[in-house]
Amino acid sequence: MPDTHSTPQLEPWQWSEAQWRKLVGQVRAGRAYRPETWKDGARCAVALSFDSDHETNELRDGGKSIGRLCWGEYGARVGVPRIARLLDRHGVKATFYVPAVAALLHPEEQRRLVAEGHEIGIHGWIHELNSVLPYEAERDLMLRSADTLEKITGRRAVGLRTPSWDFSPNTLAIEKEMGLLYDSSLMADEDCYELLLHGEPSGVLELPVEWVRDDAVYFAMHRFSSLRPYTPPTDVLEIFRRELDAAWEDGGIFQLTMHPHIIGYRSRIWIVDELIRHAKAKGKVWFATHEEVARYARAHAAREPAV
Repeated sequence: MPDTHSTPQLEPWQWSEAQWRKLVGQVRAGRAYRPETWKDGARCAVALSFDSDHETNELRDGGKSIGRLCWGEYGARVGVPRIARLLDRHGVKATFYVPAVAALLHPEEQRRLVAEGHEIGIHGWIHELNSVLPYEAERDLMLRSADTLEKITGRRAVGLRTPSWDFSPNTLAIEKEMGLLYDSSLMADEDCYELLLHGEPSGVLELPVEWVRDDAVYFAMHRFSSLRPYTPPTDVLEIFRRELDAAWEDGGIFQLTMHPHIIGYRSRIWIVDELIRHAKAKGKVWFATHEEVARYARAHAAREPAV
């Protein structure tokens, strides 16, 4: 029998103005943090990042596929070393966002990257879907992840990229409590901006991501679903290069998200090589970690005009 005593669920078109304004106002973009020029007079900041998900791509959903676990292992065994060698040849530093479980499985990888001058950022515990977790669970996992990365690398992470590229209603408050410098999960701008929590400045800067600047969108593969690669590497390079050129013309940030188990293949790694060469050929480009970009943006942002 139907439950005639339960409160009927309202459709979005039935929501009151107060209700939809409250939802929209949970986390908003605040003050822009855009320098007039970047470090040493650079016209554009290039911030390369790699989400080292490794085996957690399978583990996070309770998966037990040995084949998909091995695919994640490829990211650590082949992808990260290949990426690190390429970055070293070019003298470029990048940011690696690492789930704590992946860091525990591959601790020497994290120590080696830090020793080479790269940044390690928080990326959840087991690449969980943080946006649907209750407050207590999300807070525990975020704090535990930060502690684990610090224990392994000897450095306290100052930035976080949520595993879901999304926030729960509690994520920003937890980031604020943790004293994080920046987040890199949201998409309200192309420049750095301060995140507002219920209309108030949180002190946390956002270094925005975007799906168009993510290799997984073009190359991700899942054998038992409809997810199939559909974009040739040459076309992906063209998309990324156009994003870079536009950021250079605009005097902004070219931020790129990649994954070792996706971009690390022989037929794809050349994309990163070509992008770095292209950026260097343009001149007046500053390659920096996400932490460096966030710190510089905060310290050198142009003053907003008075209203």
